[in-house]
Amino acid sequence: MPEQTFTSSEFGEWVKIDFLPGVELMPLAQPVPDGSIHRARLSAGTAIPVHTHPADEYVFVISGTIKTGGRRCEQGDFWITPAGTRQGPHIAVTDVDLLTVRLGAMGPFGENVG
Repeated sequence: MPEQTFTSSEFGEWVKIDFLPGVELMPLAQPVPDGSIHRARLSAGTAIPVHTHPADEYVFVISGTIKTGGRRCEQGDFWITPAGTRQGPHIAVTDVDLLTVRLGAMGPFGENVG
């Protein structure tokens, strides 16, 4: 019989992203193939460049302030980005902690996207 599983932020493993300095991810679950539920921490001043994902993405701001999509998003804000939508840059105004659900692969990054 399946059992519940738990991940504590105290014991979860943060992974640095080599091509995104200032970004750390804590994988929590894989809801669909190539998909991800994860926490993301961005240090103040970090910018994630323009990109797209070939799947829908849902983001909740746990703490901090981030600029994205022409808006300033703060603790408690939530946004949805449909598959294939050009997004970013995401710029951390302060240290930021996000909860992200992506229902498929990550996709390409860079100014020439979409």
